[in-house]
Amino acid sequence: MSFFENLDGVCNALDNIDARVYMDRRCVYYHKPLIESGTLGTKGNVQVVLPFQTESYSSTQDPPEKSIPICTLKNFPNAIEHTLQWARDMFEGIFTNPATSALDFLKDPEIYIQRVLKLQGSQPLEELQQVHKALIEEKPSTFEECVRWARLHWQENYHNNIEQLLYNFPKDQMTSSGVPFWSGPKRCPHSLVFTTDNSTYLDYVYTAANLRAEMYGIAQQRDRNFIIEMINKIEVPPFKPKQGVKIHVNDSEAQNAMNSANYEQDHLDNLIKNLKEAASSFSNGMVKMVPIEFEKDDDNNLHMDFIVACSNLRAENYDIAPADRHKSKLIAGRIIPAIATTTSLIVGLDCIELYKLIQGHKKIEIYKSSFVNLALPFFGLSEPLPPKKSKYYENEFSLWDRFDVNGEMTLKEYLDFFKNQHSLEITMLSQGVTMLYAFFMDKKKLSERLNLPISKIVESVSKKEIPRHVRALVLEICCNDAEGNDLEVPYVKYNLPRN
Repeated sequence: MSFFENLDGVCNALDNIDARVYMDRRCVYYHKPLIESGTLGTKGNVQVVLPFQTESYSSTQDPPEKSIPICTLKNFPNAIEHTLQWARDMFEGIFTNPATSALDFLKDPEIYIQRVLKLQGSQPLEELQQVHKALIEEKPSTFEECVRWARLHWQENYHNNIEQLLYNFPKDQMTSSGVPFWSGPKRCPHSLVFTTDNSTYLDYVYTAANLRAEMYGIAQQRDRNFIIEMINKIEVPPFKPKQGVKIHVNDSEAQNAMNSANYEQDHLDNLIKNLKEAASSFSNGMVKMVPIEFEKDDDNNLHMDFIVACSNLRAENYDIAPADRHKSKLIAGRIIPAIATTTSLIVGLDCIELYKLIQGHKKIEIYKSSFVNLALPFFGLSEPLPPKKSKYYENEFSLWDRFDVNGEMTLKEYLDFFKNQHSLEITMLSQGVTMLYAFFMDKKKLSERLNLPISKIVESVSKKEIPRHVRALVLEICCNDAEGNDLEVPYVKYNLPRN
């Protein structure tokens, strides 16, 4: 707190949205001016944020990036970007999510199962099957089992699933309108036949086996020849097409199927029973699973090696030109190279606005927010936008405004303070996700809290002590006016006693 209070202002040089939003909120809370800027290739921007005069960085958001349709990713890719996104999803789906879900289950099986059963459609069954596979059905105990899993996983993804797709939609399939099904953006795939002579095929099994071993706390094996020997001993079952398999052609079909999916309750009950029995048999520390978070910049962790192999094999299925490691890393990591000229220009524009702050200019017309794109070229300068205003009674307020309450109060004193000083009847009071007071609260619980200080209620409900360095609490209130109508009001900065 003392750090931000002693600042005259902030000039950001951050590289991600979360950090920018955090700093923006700190500046709003402490009423500090902020010069926010960033670059993206040839594009750049500078935003000036002035207390009480402008909107903040978080007041607006860029539109979400256009996502790739799920059915395109699953069955009908036609560009390397599609196969790389599929590979990223595959990485999380086999090395991150199963371990995360399994560990959540083991922490408290009852609560986890209750939460999962509230999911829609077929999601409860899919989630519990994932945990069942991670803990029981496919849990490896040796590196050889990891290699076997990786080899069979290769067969499933690049041979069996493609053969099933072609069984459902043969190469000469025609649509109801007499047009070839495999036309336009739909590339007709072909299945792959595994051989250790192909370096990309081997890379997949090599990286997948080692990452799976890491996930289960099994010693890795980086000797490729040793892994080849293991692969040659594995018997791979021949593919047999499944009858009655429905492959969705578009996302609306897939979404409708997921929402309307049903399953036998007996199957779900048996799954839950097996999981509970397994959970009771695991002693503390018996399950050594670690979710693997994707990290593109470590050349020794095999993450990018897996992504490249996974993506290029998928590309080979669909006759898409493969991408080398460098290009794959740029796309999978969503990296846009920095350009020195753009950075230099934005730094210069930053400094111009910084000079204005140092000189103490108060008029908003003096400051300029900038938007540039050197590729066009485009240079746009505009006055910072004012903050959005709201109103209760005759009082206007924006994101910069709040109620400041000094000194400790009991809950009753707090409620009376707002009723007497601001003519506001508080109906609900919360701190973060913790509900401190509500008009519908049990009378016994309410009577116990009314005479307690606010800070004690926070500690009691959250079951955590307020850290000694915290000098204020942010409280949210819902209020009614004198006629009982809902009012939108600012938040409350509840300043704790200094001692």
